[in-house]
Amino acid sequence: MSDDPKTLVSTQWLADHLGNPDLRIFDASWYLPDMGRDARAEYEKTHIPGARFFDIDEISDHRSALPHTVPPVEKFISRMRAMGVGDGHQVVVYDGAGLFSAARVWWLFRLMGKTDIAVLDGGFAKWTAEGREVEDMPPLMRDRHITVTRQNQLIKDVTQVARASKLGDHEILDARAPGRFAGAEPEPREGLRAGHIPGSKNVHYRTLLNDDGTMKGPAALRAVFEGAGVDLSRPAITTCGSGVTAAIISLALERIGHRDHALYDGSWSEWGMYPDLKVETG
Repeated sequence: MSDDPKTLVSTQWLADHLGNPDLRIFDASWYLPDMGRDARAEYEKTHIPGARFFDIDEISDHRSALPHTVPPVEKFISRMRAMGVGDGHQVVVYDGAGLFSAARVWWLFRLMGKTDIAVLDGGFAKWTAEGREVEDMPPLMRDRHITVTRQNQLIKDVTQVARASKLGDHEILDARAPGRFAGAEPEPREGLRAGHIPGSKNVHYRTLLNDDGTMKGPAALRAVFEGAGVDLSRPAITTCGSGVTAAIISLALERIGHRDHALYDGSWSEWGMYPDLKVETG
C-alpha cells in the first residue's frame, strides 16, 4: 500500500510519525446497535497513544431527526478547538472495526475544507495485532485555532439525490449489504421501508476491503466498481444506511483518482422514511 496523508496511511506510517507534535489522532469508533459494542468504553480502556475520542453521534446536528448528520460549522469548530485540533495539524483517524466508521470522519473533515487527514488502514485491530503501543490515559489537549471552509459540492440532500435518480446523470452507489439493498432483509432502524433508491447500484463496503480490514489496492478497487456496473467516468453519489459506510466508498473513489463524488448525508434513514419517494427492490 502507498501511504497518502490525505487518504490512507499504514500502521507503520503512523508508528513512524507518532512523535510528531503536529500529529493528531482520533478514535472514531462507532457501531450499530446489533454489534453489541460500546465504542467509548473500549476507547477508555485502550487506544493508540495520544488519540482523542471522536463521538460521531455527539458531533452532529442535534436539530435533525436523522442520525449523526453533519454538524453546523460552528459546532465542528468548537469541538475541534476543544480537542486541540487546529490549522497545520495532520490528522489520522481510526476505528475498532478495521475500516468502518473512520472514513465518515475523514469525509467530514474534507467537507469542512480540511484535507490533511487520513484513515488508518486496518484500524485499531491491525495496530494491536502487530503488538504496537497502546495506552489508557486521556490525551493532553490545549485549545487551538482552526479555520473551516465548507465544501458544499461534497454533500447531497434528498432533493438533489431525487433529481439525480430521476435524471440518471449520476452513479448512485449504495454501501449497504446486498440483502438490505435488494429489500430482502429488514432495515436495522424501525419504520423504514426496504429496498434502494431507483437507479442506484450496490457496492457493499466490505467488497472494497481485504480480509484483514485493510482497503484493497487501486487496481482491485477499480475491478470492484466495474464489476458492480459503475461507470467511473460519471459523477458519483455515495449512500448507505445513515451516511457512515457510504464514506468508505467515497474514500475508495478518492484512492483511485475519482474526484467527482458527494455523499448523501441522510441516506436510507431519510429516503426510506418518506412514502412519497420511490423505492426499488430486487
